[in-house]
Amino acid sequence: MRLDQFLSYSRLIKRRTQAKLACDNDTVFVDGLLAKASKEIKPGQKIKIEFTHKTLEVEVLEIPRGSVRKDKALELYRVLRDEKKTVELD
Repeated sequence: MRLDQFLSYSRLIKRRTQAKLACDNDTVFVDGLLAKASKEIKPGQKIKIEFTHKTLEVEVLEIPRGSVRKDKALELYRVLRDEKKTVELD
């Protein structure tokens, strides 16, 4: 499954177009390497997303087959790190 699809199905990012934009803007990493939206994702891989105000790192547990119900989306990954960023004001 493509990275942008996984991010959308797992609800880590709301929409697939937003997931693709995040990848294009160099804020998504797979196993420590910058990742394109088309990267194939497999169980066991680690995904890190650098949001504006937080860093989220997850481990892929399962690849969904088709669309996923909201309550089942949390079973697709395990959160490894959810760290808020401090914003410095000048």
